[in-house]
Amino acid sequence: MGKTDNLYINHDITEKDILFEDNHLVAVNKRAGDIVQVDDTGDESLDEKVAKYIAIKYHKPNKAFLGVVHRLDRPVSGVILFARTSKALERVNALFKSRLMNKTYLAVVRNRPVPESGNLVHWLIKNPQKNVTKAYNEEVPGSLRSELNYKLIGEMGGYYLIEVDPLTGRPHQIRVQLSTLDCPIVGDNKYGYPRGSLRKTIALHARRLQFIHPVKNEPVDILAPLPHDGFWEKFEHLI
Repeated sequence: MGKTDNLYINHDITEKDILFEDNHLVAVNKRAGDIVQVDDTGDESLDEKVAKYIAIKYHKPNKAFLGVVHRLDRPVSGVILFARTSKALERVNALFKSRLMNKTYLAVVRNRPVPESGNLVHWLIKNPQKNVTKAYNEEVPGSLRSELNYKLIGEMGGYYLIEVDPLTGRPHQIRVQLSTLDCPIVGDNKYGYPRGSLRKTIALHARRLQFIHPVKNEPVDILAPLPHDGFWEKFEHLI
Protein backbone atom coordinates (compact mmCIF):
# COMPACT_ATOMS: atom_id res chain seq x y z
CA MET A 1 0.00 0.00 0.00
CA GLY A 2 1.28 3.44 -0.80
CA LYS A 3 0.78 6.82 0.80
CA THR A 4 -2.75 7.51 2.00
CA ASP A 5 -2.71 11.29 2.04
CA ASN A 6 -5.81 11.32 -0.15
CA LEU A 7 -7.77 9.38 2.49
CA TYR A 8 -6.54 10.85 5.77
CA ILE A 9 -5.68 14.41 6.64
CA ASN A 10 -2.36 14.66 8.44
CA HIS A 11 -2.33 16.83 11.54
CA ASP A 12 -0.19 17.60 14.56
CA ILE A 13 -1.24 16.79 18.12
CA THR A 14 -2.16 19.87 20.15
CA GLU A 15 -3.55 20.55 23.63
CA LYS A 16 -7.12 20.10 22.38
CA ASP A 17 -6.36 16.46 21.50
CA ILE A 18 -5.12 15.68 25.02
CA LEU A 19 -7.61 14.01 27.39
CA PHE A 20 -5.26 13.34 30.33
CA GLU A 21 -1.64 14.17 31.03
CA ASP A 22 0.77 13.96 33.95
CA ASN A 23 4.43 13.05 34.42
CA HIS A 24 3.72 9.37 33.83
CA LEU A 25 0.91 9.06 31.29
CA VAL A 26 -0.71 10.90 28.40
CA ALA A 27 -4.07 10.06 26.83
CA VAL A 28 -5.16 11.32 23.41
CA ASN A 29 -8.51 11.48 21.65
CA LYS A 30 -7.43 9.61 18.54
CA ARG A 31 -8.97 10.69 15.27
CA ALA A 32 -10.28 7.99 12.98
CA GLY A 33 -7.63 7.52 10.33
CA ASP A 34 -4.59 7.83 12.59
CA ILE A 35 -2.33 4.79 12.80
CA VAL A 36 -1.03 4.17 16.32
CA GLN A 37 2.38 2.86 15.22
CA VAL A 38 4.31 2.99 11.97
CA ASP A 39 3.12 0.56 9.30
CA ASP A 40 3.91 -0.06 5.65
CA THR A 41 1.96 3.01 4.49
CA GLY A 42 4.80 5.24 5.65
CA ASP A 43 2.27 7.65 7.16
CA GLU A 44 3.28 9.48 10.33
CA SER A 45 2.03 7.50 13.31
CA LEU A 46 0.17 8.73 16.36
CA ASP A 47 2.96 7.76 18.75
CA GLU A 48 5.37 9.85 16.67
CA LYS A 49 2.97 12.81 16.77
CA VAL A 50 2.47 12.55 20.54
CA ALA A 51 6.22 12.22 21.15
CA LYS A 52 6.73 15.36 19.07
CA TYR A 53 4.04 17.20 21.08
CA ILE A 54 5.74 16.25 24.37
CA ALA A 55 9.22 17.13 23.09
CA ILE A 56 8.05 20.60 22.05
CA LYS A 57 5.95 21.27 25.17
CA TYR A 58 8.65 20.21 27.63
CA HIS A 59 11.66 21.38 25.61
CA LYS A 60 13.20 17.95 25.09
CA PRO A 61 15.56 18.41 22.13
CA ASN A 62 16.67 14.75 22.18
CA LYS A 63 13.16 13.40 21.67
CA ALA A 64 10.74 12.34 24.39
CA PHE A 65 10.19 8.79 25.63
CA LEU A 66 6.77 7.44 24.71
CA GLY A 67 5.59 3.88 25.26
CA VAL A 68 2.69 2.31 23.36
CA VAL A 69 0.55 0.21 25.71
CA HIS A 70 -2.47 -0.60 23.52
CA ARG A 71 -3.79 0.06 20.04
CA LEU A 72 -6.91 1.10 18.19
CA ASP A 73 -7.55 0.09 14.60
CA ARG A 74 -6.86 2.84 12.09
CA PRO A 75 -10.55 3.53 11.23
CA VAL A 76 -11.51 3.75 14.94
CA SER A 77 -11.57 6.94 17.04
CA GLY A 78 -11.35 7.58 20.76
CA VAL A 79 -9.19 7.44 23.85
CA ILE A 80 -5.76 5.86 23.63
CA LEU A 81 -3.20 5.84 26.42
CA PHE A 82 0.58 6.19 26.22
CA ALA A 83 3.27 5.90 28.90
CA ARG A 84 5.73 8.74 29.39
CA THR A 85 8.24 6.72 31.43
CA SER A 86 9.54 3.16 31.28
CA LYS A 87 8.24 2.52 34.81
CA ALA A 88 4.75 3.64 33.84
CA LEU A 89 4.93 1.55 30.65
CA GLU A 90 5.74 -1.60 32.58
CA ARG A 91 2.97 -1.00 35.14
CA VAL A 92 0.28 -0.06 32.62
CA ASN A 93 1.14 -3.15 30.56
CA ALA A 94 0.53 -5.16 33.74
CA LEU A 95 -2.88 -3.48 34.19
CA PHE A 96 -3.93 -4.47 30.68
CA LYS A 97 -2.58 -7.99 31.10
CA SER A 98 -4.43 -8.41 34.41
CA ARG A 99 -7.65 -6.97 32.88
CA LEU A 100 -7.65 -4.12 35.38
CA MET A 101 -8.16 -1.57 32.61
CA ASN A 102 -11.88 -1.01 32.11
CA LYS A 103 -12.70 -0.03 28.52
CA THR A 104 -15.99 1.22 27.11
CA TYR A 105 -16.73 1.65 23.40
CA LEU A 106 -19.64 3.07 21.44
CA ALA A 107 -20.66 1.49 18.14
CA VAL A 108 -23.31 2.47 15.60
CA VAL A 109 -25.08 -0.27 13.63
CA ARG A 110 -28.06 -0.44 11.26
CA ASN A 111 -29.69 -3.57 12.69
CA ARG A 112 -31.26 -3.69 16.14
CA PRO A 113 -29.31 -6.20 18.26
CA VAL A 114 -31.26 -9.26 19.40
CA PRO A 115 -31.22 -9.58 22.33
CA GLU A 116 -30.79 -5.87 23.11
CA SER A 117 -28.13 -6.62 25.74
CA GLY A 118 -25.97 -9.59 26.53
CA ASN A 119 -22.59 -11.27 26.82
CA LEU A 120 -20.74 -12.64 23.80
CA VAL A 121 -18.01 -15.28 23.97
CA HIS A 122 -16.17 -16.45 20.87
CA TRP A 123 -12.82 -17.90 19.94
CA LEU A 124 -10.98 -15.72 17.44
CA ILE A 125 -8.28 -16.39 14.89
CA LYS A 126 -6.67 -13.54 12.97
CA ASN A 127 -5.33 -13.99 9.45
CA PRO A 128 -2.38 -11.55 9.40
CA GLN A 129 -2.00 -11.75 5.62
CA LYS A 130 -5.59 -10.61 5.01
CA ASN A 131 -5.84 -8.61 8.26
CA VAL A 132 -9.18 -10.26 9.03
CA THR A 133 -10.32 -12.02 12.21
CA LYS A 134 -12.72 -14.98 12.18
CA ALA A 135 -15.01 -15.85 15.12
CA TYR A 136 -15.85 -19.40 16.18
CA ASN A 137 -18.50 -20.50 18.68
CA GLU A 138 -16.20 -23.16 20.11
CA GLU A 139 -12.49 -23.33 20.74
CA VAL A 140 -10.44 -24.36 17.72
CA PRO A 141 -6.67 -24.84 17.41
CA GLY A 142 -4.82 -21.52 17.56
CA SER A 143 -7.86 -19.53 18.68
CA LEU A 144 -8.06 -16.97 21.51
CA ARG A 145 -11.04 -16.69 23.83
CA SER A 146 -12.81 -13.36 23.37
CA GLU A 147 -15.54 -11.92 25.59
CA LEU A 148 -17.55 -8.70 25.72
CA ASN A 149 -20.73 -7.27 27.21
CA TYR A 150 -23.01 -5.05 25.15
CA LYS A 151 -26.27 -3.14 25.49
CA LEU A 152 -28.45 -1.06 23.22
CA ILE A 153 -28.39 2.63 24.22
CA GLY A 154 -30.91 4.03 21.75
CA GLU A 155 -32.05 4.53 18.17
CA MET A 156 -31.71 7.55 15.92
CA GLY A 157 -32.93 7.75 12.32
CA GLY A 158 -32.71 4.04 11.68
CA TYR A 159 -29.30 3.69 13.34
CA TYR A 160 -28.72 1.96 16.68
CA LEU A 161 -26.16 3.05 19.27
CA ILE A 162 -24.58 0.20 21.24
CA GLU A 163 -22.33 0.41 24.30
CA VAL A 164 -19.66 -2.29 24.40
CA ASP A 165 -17.45 -3.34 27.31
CA PRO A 166 -14.75 -5.73 26.07
CA LEU A 167 -13.47 -8.07 28.77
CA THR A 168 -10.59 -9.23 26.60
CA GLY A 169 -8.48 -7.33 24.09
CA ARG A 170 -8.22 -9.19 20.80
CA PRO A 171 -7.54 -7.82 17.30
CA HIS A 172 -10.80 -6.61 15.70
CA GLN A 173 -12.70 -8.17 18.60
CA ILE A 174 -15.66 -5.78 18.81
CA ARG A 175 -15.97 -5.56 15.04
CA VAL A 176 -16.15 -9.32 14.44
CA GLN A 177 -18.19 -10.17 17.55
CA LEU A 178 -20.90 -7.60 16.77
CA SER A 179 -21.04 -8.96 13.23
CA THR A 180 -22.02 -12.37 14.67
CA LEU A 181 -25.19 -10.65 15.98
CA ASP A 182 -25.93 -9.50 12.42
CA CYS A 183 -24.91 -6.03 13.62
CA PRO A 184 -21.88 -5.04 11.53
CA ILE A 185 -20.59 -1.59 12.46
CA VAL A 186 -21.52 1.21 10.07
CA GLY A 187 -18.79 1.58 7.44
CA ASP A 188 -17.09 -1.71 8.33
CA ASN A 189 -17.42 -3.62 5.07
CA LYS A 190 -14.62 -5.94 6.20
CA TYR A 191 -17.09 -7.46 8.67
CA GLY A 192 -20.34 -7.39 6.76
CA TYR A 193 -21.51 -3.79 6.42
CA PRO A 194 -22.66 -3.43 2.79
CA ARG A 195 -20.42 -0.47 1.97
CA GLY A 196 -17.36 1.26 3.32
CA SER A 197 -17.07 4.89 4.33
CA LEU A 198 -15.59 7.29 1.80
CA ARG A 199 -13.38 8.52 4.64
CA LYS A 200 -12.23 4.95 5.37
CA THR A 201 -13.59 5.19 8.92
CA ILE A 202 -16.02 3.02 10.86
CA ALA A 203 -18.57 4.05 13.52
CA LEU A 204 -16.63 2.66 16.49
CA HIS A 205 -15.41 5.02 19.21
CA ALA A 206 -13.29 4.19 22.26
CA ARG A 207 -15.34 6.21 24.72
CA ARG A 208 -13.80 5.60 28.13
CA LEU A 209 -10.84 4.21 30.10
CA GLN A 210 -11.06 3.64 33.85
CA PHE A 211 -8.18 2.34 35.96
CA ILE A 212 -6.06 2.88 39.05
CA HIS A 213 -3.06 5.08 38.28
CA PRO A 214 0.00 2.79 38.17
CA VAL A 215 2.22 5.24 40.08
CA LYS A 216 -0.08 7.52 42.10
CA ASN A 217 -2.52 4.71 43.01
CA GLU A 218 -5.47 7.03 42.37
CA PRO A 219 -8.58 6.30 40.27
CA VAL A 220 -8.40 7.68 36.73
CA ASP A 221 -11.47 8.11 34.52
CA ILE A 222 -10.79 9.32 30.97
CA LEU A 223 -13.69 10.19 28.68
CA ALA A 224 -13.28 10.86 24.96
CA PRO A 225 -15.81 13.27 23.36
CA LEU A 226 -17.49 11.99 20.22
CA PRO A 227 -15.94 13.03 16.90
CA HIS A 228 -17.40 16.13 15.27
CA ASP A 229 -17.66 14.72 11.78
CA GLY A 230 -21.27 15.29 10.81
CA PHE A 231 -22.34 11.78 11.82
CA TRP A 232 -21.56 11.16 15.49
CA GLU A 233 -23.21 14.43 16.56
CA LYS A 234 -26.61 12.83 15.89
CA PHE A 235 -26.10 10.47 18.84
CA GLU A 236 -24.82 12.88 21.48
CA HIS A 237 -28.25 13.28 23.07
CA LEU A 238 -28.47 9.52 23.61
CA ILE A 239 -25.43 9.41 25.88
